[in-house]
Amino acid sequence: MKTLLSSPLWDAAKPEFWETWQLRRLREFLKRRVLPFSGHYRRVFDEHGIRPDDLRTWSDWNRVPFTDKSDLTVSRERLRDFVLQPSQHVLKREPRVIFDALLHGRAHAHEQLEAEFRPILLTSTTGRSSEPVPFLYTKHDLANLEITGRRLMEVGRSDRAYRHVNLFPYAPHLGFWQAHYAGLGFGTFMLSTGGGKSLGTDGNITMIERTRPDVIIGMPTFIYHILQQAVAEKREWPDIKRVVLGGEKVPPGLRSKLRSLCSQLGSLGVHIISTYAFTEAKMAFPECPTMPHEGASGFHLSPDLALVEIINPLTGDPVPPGAPGEIVFTPLDARGTVVLRYRTGDLAERGLTWDACPHCGRSCPRLIGPIARVSERRVLNLDKLKGTLVDFNVLEHLLDDQKNVTAWQIELRKRHDDPLETDEVFLHITAESGVSEGLIREQIARRFHEATELRPNAIFFHSLPEMRERLGIGRLLKEEKIADRRAKTAQPSPPTAVSNPEQPALA
Repeated sequence: MKTLLSSPLWDAAKPEFWETWQLRRLREFLKRRVLPFSGHYRRVFDEHGIRPDDLRTWSDWNRVPFTDKSDLTVSRERLRDFVLQPSQHVLKREPRVIFDALLHGRAHAHEQLEAEFRPILLTSTTGRSSEPVPFLYTKHDLANLEITGRRLMEVGRSDRAYRHVNLFPYAPHLGFWQAHYAGLGFGTFMLSTGGGKSLGTDGNITMIERTRPDVIIGMPTFIYHILQQAVAEKREWPDIKRVVLGGEKVPPGLRSKLRSLCSQLGSLGVHIISTYAFTEAKMAFPECPTMPHEGASGFHLSPDLALVEIINPLTGDPVPPGAPGEIVFTPLDARGTVVLRYRTGDLAERGLTWDACPHCGRSCPRLIGPIARVSERRVLNLDKLKGTLVDFNVLEHLLDDQKNVTAWQIELRKRHDDPLETDEVFLHITAESGVSEGLIREQIARRFHEATELRPNAIFFHSLPEMRERLGIGRLLKEEKIADRRAKTAQPSPPTAVSNPEQPALA
């Protein structure tokens, strides 16, 4: 009982086919799985007078309300309403269940339904901006995770003979489990070390030394740290062909630094591949390998498993293909925890395209980045009169692209730690050895001001071990690149334009 409808080739069918197929699949998914068994969406559809059969066009689908993170950060009882909880009364009338019981016996039919609906795995959001939210998987979901994992390998042009090392932290974190099931789905060697919290830096380097992997998978900051340490120890790792990253943004400057480190270890021509994922999707989407001068390919979606929309984040209206907007996600074959029209808070700079990928030729839809997070646009009270909206996505890219900087952290504080005082921005930097701190200080201050019209209050320089401790490498699930230490009692003023006539001075 794996699928509701027969699925076409996910990466070969034309957009015209998918427009009809996805809408039909969506109606069946709502009618047979979501509305009968999801308490939350049964209420939502009843309140708005919407029935699955009413969804004849994509304009009709726009009538369905969005779901966002605030809907999920509720009581445990309310959160259970997002989990599909089957009704025996409904299921026993399904023709396939009846035929399965007649052909194979009631026990077999019961086992099939258990595999489809019983939760057996939990992942969770990281809880940086709110309380962690758990998402439940059934065996049905894990089969889909294996499918998307195999596609990660195929799009990334891996080989079954390759050795893969998974450095994602062992945790209820989608990145770890997607990499694990990628190995299973593709039928290849996958060593999962558990990341820094399990083996530490030395332990991970030792495992890579012994395994001699062709592919290294993990969080960008942690892999960067591992490669830096390996270079410092004069290791030789000539077999690396791919570095596959997830969990954080990967700007061009960081890709260049990772390639350089791999080259110093003896691996030339390494492809740096990013993936896009979020807990609520219960799957990840890959780039395909490209040369540095070609730029990124965009994230290849699975249109048979998920519907992705791009909307205007202010109006909620759909935007044309290729236009920037917020990513909205709906699964088409999920069990366990299910969210519909989920607003991710992620902005795709060049939206969604159905054009065939110019690098691999696949005709599946692709998200074209860079992808920024709305949550990284923060209000800073730089003076007593008004707030300034600052896009920290821009600053992250700026710092990752900055030459001669090996690690960084932005720290936000209240002046004198007084919640009624103005905000201060401190920048912590680790520079490459032999580089003038004064030169870097001047370059970064200038680029900060050009990008956001503010300057850091102070720039501090640290050794690499000190910076790794500040970032929480090997200690935190995600490294703390933006540390907001402002007093929680502070009340931000309403944001105005990005510019601010009175900027904090460079220390």
